[in-house]
Amino acid sequence: MTESLSTYKSAQDAENPTNNSSSQSTNRFIEPVVLIRRIAFGIAIATWMVMAIGSATRVMNAGLACPDWPLCYGSVLPAEQMNLQVFLEWFHRLVASTVGFATIVLFSASWYFRKSLPKWLPWATSGSLSLVVFQGILGGLTVTQLLRFDIVTAHLGTGLLFFSSLLAISIALGNYTSEAPSSSPKIAWLGLSAAVLVYLQSILGALVASQWALHQCFATQDMCIVLNAHLIGMIPVTLTSIAVVVTAWLSKQIAPLLRKVATIAGLLVVVQIAIGYGTYKLHLQVEPLTIAHQATGSALLGTLVCFTVLAFRATRQDQSLIQEQNQAQPAIR
Repeated sequence: MTESLSTYKSAQDAENPTNNSSSQSTNRFIEPVVLIRRIAFGIAIATWMVMAIGSATRVMNAGLACPDWPLCYGSVLPAEQMNLQVFLEWFHRLVASTVGFATIVLFSASWYFRKSLPKWLPWATSGSLSLVVFQGILGGLTVTQLLRFDIVTAHLGTGLLFFSSLLAISIALGNYTSEAPSSSPKIAWLGLSAAVLVYLQSILGALVASQWALHQCFATQDMCIVLNAHLIGMIPVTLTSIAVVVTAWLSKQIAPLLRKVATIAGLLVVVQIAIGYGTYKLHLQVEPLTIAHQATGSALLGTLVCFTVLAFRATRQDQSLIQEQNQAQPAIR
């Protein structure tokens, strides 16, 4: 991925050696790479908002406020039936539909400008489009199947994958060549491990939420296994995330941007643990706290995805510099 992007930039510079410096300052906002990167990042932010609204919809018992799908009470805007619960479900569908159409634009633009973009990009946006289509199907099934727990869990899991894919695309297209690369690939794999663990922990959290496991465990001692699995899963997630932060700060050759992103991830871990503890102690009775728990977890996953992509890019840059130096040494001698 990084090599393709580097090749693309080198080819562009070679074709326009005289106009490169001037055009970079005047036309950089309309370059296809910049356009795709900004669209992908914007959709990622909107997707994070959709997941937060979806969490609010579940917490407020509004998942079936619109009994039909894709319309709501047979209309685009159910003005007569509108209340807080109907509004949450309707607004959730509205923003999700906007994300879907924006992803179609992203997909179309990446294929239209494919000759000016890295070769992997159109295929990556095709994967993102497939995820959002599947996400839409699952969204419909959550209503028609009356909030079946496995469909609700898959709905969130697919949304997190879609969110992560958009962040990976936008970060991979960024220009960070001025940053000093890291010489160790271990931190990249550590970041990937932390991201995977956070994703799996989010799936466990979705199972807890979709089956109301916390309420059932406290009331009748049912579903305590699911709840305890989520609580135990917090341990490897926390340790791995802290390891990312500590490694980033102890590494002297790591890029400053990587260190900043790792710090943000560490802060999100602390906030997430605090919110989770409060949610557990209050038995999910404070809705904003429950919503913040899911939103913070999604933000932590996104931050670790960004860290991982940046770390792998830095490793590739470091390997390219070493190869260039090895090739240049015989010529100098």
